[in-house]
Amino acid sequence: MGALRTEEFIVNMGPHHPSTHGVCRLMLTMDGERVVNVEPVIGYLHRAIEKICENRTYPQCIPIMDRFEYVTSMSCDYAFSLAVEKLAQIEVPERAEYLRVIMLELNRIASHLLFYATTAMDIGAVTPFLYGFRERELIIDLFEMTCGQRLTYNYIRIGGVSRDILPEFVPQCRKALNVIKGKLSDYQGLLNENPIWKARTKGIGVMSPELAIAYGVSGPNLRATGIKFDLRKDDPYSVYDHFDFDIPLAHNGDVFDRYLLRLREIEQSIKIIEQALDGLPEGEYKTKIPFRFKPPAGEVYSRIENSRGEMGLYILSDGSTKPVRVKARGSSYNHLQVLPEVAKDCLIADLVATFASFDVIIPEVDR
Repeated sequence: MGALRTEEFIVNMGPHHPSTHGVCRLMLTMDGERVVNVEPVIGYLHRAIEKICENRTYPQCIPIMDRFEYVTSMSCDYAFSLAVEKLAQIEVPERAEYLRVIMLELNRIASHLLFYATTAMDIGAVTPFLYGFRERELIIDLFEMTCGQRLTYNYIRIGGVSRDILPEFVPQCRKALNVIKGKLSDYQGLLNENPIWKARTKGIGVMSPELAIAYGVSGPNLRATGIKFDLRKDDPYSVYDHFDFDIPLAHNGDVFDRYLLRLREIEQSIKIIEQALDGLPEGEYKTKIPFRFKPPAGEVYSRIENSRGEMGLYILSDGSTKPVRVKARGSSYNHLQVLPEVAKDCLIADLVATFASFDVIIPEVDR
């Protein structure tokens, strides 16, 4: 009797599959349920955001950048504003910088809560999905109170922010942070020692530090491999150097570490926001810039630590009201490219867990 022979076949995962986090297609070469190769196919959602910005004035680019990576719109607005301020040497009032940090860290928490909810759902746990969205609403309510929007905020502007916070913002923000702080133990208690969760996440989708560096991986996915790199500490911007906070680390580089690391980062973000609320200075919330704003000719690159990793903006100016060239650097593209290396020879169910744990936002890839 001859040996059993199997035949490889192609499976399209997406572009409609619910676990692809946007309009993404993964072409899988399969041998039974084992993944032999993964080929990401992108471009289904191409929006030409960089080219659109080149045909808008600098202030008009802010609402466009809102849509660059819509889960953390505050970060996108800030990354663009920071680049323009660096190019034009605009001094931002200290109160505005504190307000920016508060909003950036609130948005980081909201993003990580969304990660917790959707990653657990992709792996098969429904209750965390409900928990994550429940607490995320508390933050979205704060954003709505401040700028009237719940997803694309258009709040951080060149020179500061669009408006000051309301008097009731601070007590409501503290209340929301206390609720989230109390719920974090529930999140971990629900999953950390769950035997099914551990079997689906521990030792799955392991990424080595060397592989992460080779592919330009950043953010929590990089820190889950044991590499301590965070731009808020290593290349400080805004007023992050005013606050005391830690950079959580993990060392296994698997799905479980990427999940747990983000929950620990929520704790540190709460710590930063509480310090910013305690030390919030009085003063102006924005530096006035001309209606027909024209930064000097030149080029600039600035980068920030987004919830998914490094986000950078390159701007080339010719001294007119519109940028000549805008080039954005998002972290999701790098994380998508490393997926074929990490997912080789895994089961298809483990591919879903691995991809979910990378926290890729496809609209950012297809910018």
